[in-house]
Amino acid sequence: MTIFRPCIDLHEGHVKQIVGSTLSDPSNSVAGDDDLVVNFVSERTAAWYAEKYKSDDLRGGHVIQLGPGNEESAIGALAAFPGGLQLGGGISQENAAQWLDRGASHVIVTSCLFDEAGNFLEQKLIELEREVGASRLVIDLSCKSTEQGWMVAKDRWQTLTDLSVSHETLEHLAGFCDEFLIHAADVEGLCQGVDVELIGLLGAWGKIPMTYAGGVASMEDIRRVSTVGQGKVDVTVGSAMDIFGGDGVTYRELVDWNHAR
Repeated sequence: MTIFRPCIDLHEGHVKQIVGSTLSDPSNSVAGDDDLVVNFVSERTAAWYAEKYKSDDLRGGHVIQLGPGNEESAIGALAAFPGGLQLGGGISQENAAQWLDRGASHVIVTSCLFDEAGNFLEQKLIELEREVGASRLVIDLSCKSTEQGWMVAKDRWQTLTDLSVSHETLEHLAGFCDEFLIHAADVEGLCQGVDVELIGLLGAWGKIPMTYAGGVASMEDIRRVSTVGQGKVDVTVGSAMDIFGGDGVTYRELVDWNHAR
């Protein structure tokens, strides 16, 4: 059944809610964050949010480092809720085990599985799975809609890759990981509704845990994810939630939703 998974998005060391499509590619020395649209900057630390999630037994949420300068905040969150949160952003074969040692239940990977041009490197995934084990690995298939369907995007969702989000892809990659995380980058942070077609595709497969993120504006969207995803797709909420400055969904409603399940 669909449950709420909490999140902590970190940018420049602060907990923020950002419109995903306005993030710049950190590998582009010309691009900056001048066009960045920030919905919310918290006065609370990442550890404060982690402690809150721990107190309400909300396990399986994710901490995402959006660019450099977030390591200290991420470490604080993991220390506050050891074993309760996944960690993504800048994960590679070289540092994955270290983040697990710091208290992450899983590491979340995207960009390190592709070359600069966006070509999928399966051998990288094989090596990473050997390093940490499939049971500690989450593959991030955050994507954008194209004429060819949903295509995975890397580098803070700015670079399209050659990997599609399809039943064939999910089936093939499921043997390497414990879960999938899928941000619908086109609607991320907009609070204008979820990507129903993408959720339907995920739910129709539904063989391992998956978390959908993007566009949730109300509890009706939570129910929509549950229905369209056939109860096989979990959901995270960002900018619409009151603890992130939103007015569409309250944190308490989401905690109650989980406890009712």
